[in-house]
Formats: sequence, C-alpha cells, structure tokens
Amino acid sequence: MSLRKSHELHERRFSRNLGVALTLAAFIVIIFGLTVVKVTRGDFEPPRGAEVQN
Repeated sequence: MSLRKSHELHERRFSRNLGVALTLAAFIVIIFGLTVVKVTRGDFEPPRGAEVQN
C-alpha cells in the first residue's frame, strides 16, 4: 500500500470543481429564496375577485 503525493493537476482540478460546486449551490439558494418570498407574498394566487370561466 503506497501513499503518493497527489499530482498538481489533481489539486487544480479539485479547486475548479469546488468553485463550480459553490457557484451552483449559491444559484440554488438564490432560486429557493426567491421562491419562498414569492410564495409567502402570495404573488402566485389569482386576484380575489376573479372568477374562473368555463
């Protein structure tokens, strides 16, 4: 069982993957936050006086 120091390429790739993961997580948090605000404000509901016509 040999333990080798990881190659410099793997370290750069890990840094890039970490950056992409953090960016994706931030995007998901922003979208989730906007959704929560929109739902709690009631923007998704039709006006109260509007009736559905068939």
